Amino acid sequence: MIDTTRTDPKKTLPASDGTLLRKKLHRVLLRSRLRAFGLVVPLLLLIIMAFLVPVVLFLVRAVYNDTFSSNMPNVTPMLAKWDPASEPTEEMYAALVADLIKTREDKSIGRVATHVNRQLSGTRSLFTSTARRAARLEAPFKRALISIRKEWGEIKTWHAMKIAATTYTTAYIARAVDMQLNADGSYSARPEDRRIHVTLFLRTMEISIVVTLMGVVLGYPIAFLLANLPVRTSNLLLILVLLPFWTSLLVRTTAWIAMLQGQGVLNDLFVIFGIATDEHRFSLIYNKTGTLIAMTHILLPFMILPLYSVMKTIPPSYVLAARSMGASPWTAFWSVYFPQSIPGIGAGGILVFILAISFYITPALVGGQDGTMISNFIDFHMRSSLDWSLAAAMGLVLLVIVLFLYWLYDRVVGIDNMKLG
Repeated sequence: MIDTTRTDPKKTLPASDGTLLRKKLHRVLLRSRLRAFGLVVPLLLLIIMAFLVPVVLFLVRAVYNDTFSSNMPNVTPMLAKWDPASEPTEEMYAALVADLIKTREDKSIGRVATHVNRQLSGTRSLFTSTARRAARLEAPFKRALISIRKEWGEIKTWHAMKIAATTYTTAYIARAVDMQLNADGSYSARPEDRRIHVTLFLRTMEISIVVTLMGVVLGYPIAFLLANLPVRTSNLLLILVLLPFWTSLLVRTTAWIAMLQGQGVLNDLFVIFGIATDEHRFSLIYNKTGTLIAMTHILLPFMILPLYSVMKTIPPSYVLAARSMGASPWTAFWSVYFPQSIPGIGAGGILVFILAISFYITPALVGGQDGTMISNFIDFHMRSSLDWSLAAAMGLVLLVIVLFLYWLYDRVVGIDNMKLG
């Protein structure tokens, strides 16, 4: 029979200082955990403050913008209650005049006008010119405003103000996918000549996928060679793979400009070998072709290194055993070796794809109009147009796409099957 009266010695035996052994062990484990946590706290704070907080604050701008509501306090609540199917009231015009006078005095009219202009082109000059004369206007304000600019009597102007007055809005996310938010809360497609973002997203996905596939096709044989050569030779060749990391990305991209241009090295070689004539040289730069070539070269090491690290862990005896049992070299490779290298393909593929989907410098320099990616437009709105909310919305859409593809990869392949050796 089992003696159920016996207890765990750790719960009853005393330690050297007289405390129970169980409590002593608990204190030692707690101190070791706190010590370990204290060592990672600086790195954790750095990640939070230098990465997570800026990213979150940037993405929040995709749905939050108080430029209009904070500077136009009188007309904003009226616009929130206003039925966009009806005509604006005299009280709304009076509140608008009061706000125009205020924004003129505190010099915020430019920000407000720009914000509304992003909803309806041409309204910036409407706001700024009217604000200069708003202090001299007298009731009835509806007639006075329309006498200055007839646009104040158009319902679409007030629809644009109603959308701009909403602090939390999906208008920018809608614009990021070539849709527009209407004043009644519905969505509609933007004019055909303004639908460019979906095309850019599709082109970005296409370029990223093609670069990833080209990285697998070119990187797999190189990694296989490195993994199966003698150590001294493979280490020497591995240095050549790592050599591009010691060169600036800008320098490598500029070098491709010299190689891909019409009178560049590649076209000269094509002419020498009869692939092309001197009068009909290939167009390899300032288009999608140039972007694909340059990005594949730049991102190829990120595919080779994960593949190499995984292939080094595959015992050569597995393939030799398959050959000794009568398998052909191709059967032994495809049935024994290749399945064990798939985790390296998954790791390298995800790494290259995520880097490619957010690439900026190379498409900007060698891409031209046909090779421009979504990251170039995000940069344009951040630095040139200063439409940070639209840039944040485009970044948010790109993040959702990446997370969805990551989830899809986990469902189909399994993230647990990915390894780096």
